Amino acid sequence: MKLDQRFIFSVAPMMEWTDRHCRFFHRVLSRHARLYTEMVTTAAILRGHRDRLLAYDAAEHPVALQLGGSDPADLAAAAAIGADFGYDEINLNIGCPSDRVQEGAFGACLMREPALVGDCVAAMKARVSIPVTVKCRLGVDDQDPQEALHALAESVIAAGADALIVHARKAWLKGLSPRENRDVPPLDYGLVHALKQRFPQTPVILNGGLVRLDQMQEQLQQHVDGVMVGRAAYQDPALLLDVDRLLFGAEPAAEDAFAAIELFMPYVERRLAEGVPLHAMTRHILGLFNGRKGARAWRRHLATEGVKPGADARILREALAYVRDPARRDMAEAAA
Repeated sequence: MKLDQRFIFSVAPMMEWTDRHCRFFHRVLSRHARLYTEMVTTAAILRGHRDRLLAYDAAEHPVALQLGGSDPADLAAAAAIGADFGYDEINLNIGCPSDRVQEGAFGACLMREPALVGDCVAAMKARVSIPVTVKCRLGVDDQDPQEALHALAESVIAAGADALIVHARKAWLKGLSPRENRDVPPLDYGLVHALKQRFPQTPVILNGGLVRLDQMQEQLQQHVDGVMVGRAAYQDPALLLDVDRLLFGAEPAAEDAFAAIELFMPYVERRLAEGVPLHAMTRHILGLFNGRKGARAWRRHLATEGVKPGADARILREALAYVRDPARRDMAEAAA
């Protein structure tokens, strides 16, 4: 199976996590990972502050805009705006189970309305020339997951969807919180593998429960066109340092975590000069040294000093010294 290079590895869209600062940092770690924005609703784009909502750094490419909504005309208009902003892909969220999306009748609720989702995809495809993809679940509540997934896939593929990203769990809209929906419903990779066999010409990307690169390699070699990683990439970002070499056969973007911080530093300094607070950026890098000596001191220094008024790049360099300098590290840990 020849893999579509665009979809081999991506970092999942995650609300309140994958903002522009997070995405820039992830790009420092991997040149080839496909990055996704947090979900942005059509209402926010059509009636809100677009420049603030859709701004990103050119270095983030390839970067996709994830939309939330259920009205084909609104989605088409929002997709066109996203394309004009230069995004590389428009992704439709059919997987989020939060109360907010349930009240708005979009997200995972739309697993029950495959024909409407097909209409949404067709409307967006008619307005933009960039790929339009769909991120979904296996189903919701009491739906039969195989029937629900295949019905949705048939509808969106017939409408021209360029790829289908499947979080391999059902979503329980009644009885489970959004947090519980990330872990409690069991994973079923087999249903995603079967979907790929049924639609061999459409890229199918597997999401959910992937935490190790060897695990991802096996999926890519035997079953699917791409893998999407969420919390594992955010909470242990050093994972991304090996993605380019192991999954793309390319030179790594940064040779190690220390080099990654040095590459991130100019971005931090530029944004500080624009008035962005340090902690807005450093909150995304707290897990970079997890498992290494000095990681606790690194996190503590950024968490306590990075939020203070006037905190600047010096705080980041001080935190880095706790991991790099054994004597400084030992002193900090002894004092903790």
